[in-house]
Amino acid sequence: MAFPSNNSRRLTTLLLAAGASSRMRGQDKLLQPIDGIPLLRVLVERVSDISDQVLVALPQDRPARAAALKGTSAQSIVVPEASEGMAHSLKGALSFVRPDASAVMIVPADMPELTSADFATLSEMHQAHPDLIIRGAAEDGRPGHPVIFPQPYFPVLSKLSGDLGARSILQDNKSQIHLCPLPEEHALTDLDTPEEWATWYAAQFDRGL
Repeated sequence: MAFPSNNSRRLTTLLLAAGASSRMRGQDKLLQPIDGIPLLRVLVERVSDISDQVLVALPQDRPARAAALKGTSAQSIVVPEASEGMAHSLKGALSFVRPDASAVMIVPADMPELTSADFATLSEMHQAHPDLIIRGAAEDGRPGHPVIFPQPYFPVLSKLSGDLGARSILQDNKSQIHLCPLPEEHALTDLDTPEEWATWYAAQFDRGL
């Protein structure tokens, strides 16, 4: 299902996919299959309907991730300093955001429960509140991801450092955050270990998904 974008408010999506998957003991969490398709590609396909531009921050040493994106609308951005922390991925990709972008949606690429409908909900919230930071939340209101930052926050995003990503910006701008509840724990579920993936797959099977 396609969700038309509002051309007056152009949304760029930045998928953070430059992590090392260090807790996966040799596997790559971003290539775990969802209905036979690598997670990274699944997220690109789910977010493409509401994004005017999709950027994927990748490390230099994971060619399989880049290969998983072939044929999609995503633009791969190789981040040489990816090992120095999440902020380098943000900064590395931010310079490729189109000049007419009204906002950037930051999406960690290890969140398999985020759906096309979730991304559409976040986009619609941005359209309704274009000056606020839109942050995905669990159904009960606990804050999570993705996070949409309007264009005025781009300069401070470009100055981040370390491995905390945009956490400091969220901390400093609490009054400007509008939480956007998503179903169940879609905004919180990230999977970092083989055990977490096995448990999640089993839960999907039990639910008949």
